[in-house]
Amino acid sequence: MEREFEVSAIAIIVVFGALTLGGLMAASLCFGERDAFFFALASSTSAWATGYAMIYQRPNAFRWLLLLTVVMAVASAVVIAV
Repeated sequence: MEREFEVSAIAIIVVFGALTLGGLMAASLCFGERDAFFFALASSTSAWATGYAMIYQRPNAFRWLLLLTVVMAVASAVVIAV
């Protein structure tokens, strides 16, 4: 059971972090949006921390960090779009 949590946590760290870093940060750099870049950076940082909350089995911290990740990613996308 412990191994499954670690695999899922590593997947969250790698996939969400890489997608946020690769996609949103690259788009914000291409469009010259500084605010979008910092929102994307905050999103990837909280996605990274979400994996550790899952490893250490902190469901409340996981929930809030995942919500923060989604909110910051949406804010970055909105800044790029507007």
